[in-house]
Amino acid sequence: MEATEIRKLAALEGTHWWYRERRALLARALRRLATAGAGPDRTGGRALDIGAAGGGNTRVLRTHGWRPVALEYSPEGAQVAAERGLQVVRADARHLPLPSTSLGLVVAFDILEHIEEDALAAAEIRRTLRPGGTALIAVPCDMRLWSAHDVAVGHVRRYDRTSLVSVLEQAGLVVDDLWSWNVVLRPVAAWRRRRSTGSDLDDLPGLVNLGLRAVITAERYLPVKSLPGVSLMLRAHRP
Repeated sequence: MEATEIRKLAALEGTHWWYRERRALLARALRRLATAGAGPDRTGGRALDIGAAGGGNTRVLRTHGWRPVALEYSPEGAQVAAERGLQVVRADARHLPLPSTSLGLVVAFDILEHIEEDALAAAEIRRTLRPGGTALIAVPCDMRLWSAHDVAVGHVRRYDRTSLVSVLEQAGLVVDDLWSWNVVLRPVAAWRRRRSTGSDLDDLPGLVNLGLRAVITAERYLPVKSLPGVSLMLRAHRP
């Protein structure tokens, strides 16, 4: 992804409805981990946020008691995270510079779709997780939604449920849960993507942003997680 695009996304993540809800979903997943059992694989251990960019998700990890490291491939993204006071490692997700079995949690939100050799990144997630450690993954879904937006932000694919589960299971991870996200707004996203000429993560007017935030927040309480959405989210563990 270009440096200007990274700076733009980092500037948006504090207020944009999409980023805000994604952080809320991460916080919910972390709370569920914390109540599932005690020990470093549940909360308070070492965590890695792959593709941290501005570090919004890294800060959520820190707020929930984890000791996170922000990992960024691009120099611009690493600089943004460092400017925000986060511990940053600049590295490739296919070659994580961390010891095997050293992490209780790995978060990779909207990362695998940028990597040609996504199987290598998945294998590295497994290698660095300790037994029982958790991976939280998010990816864009459905090649029918492919558009100029995907090109602008550096995607090489969009996933379906089968392809996402396959790449993680082949790496040796056990998938515990898989669900769709951004289901209610999928028709809007599909309409906009058909007309897009670049990234659609723009600075929106306040009322529009507020309205979209209300819709995506309401989705948390609707029985739509098995329906087609714009993204897929997954929780897995290393056995």
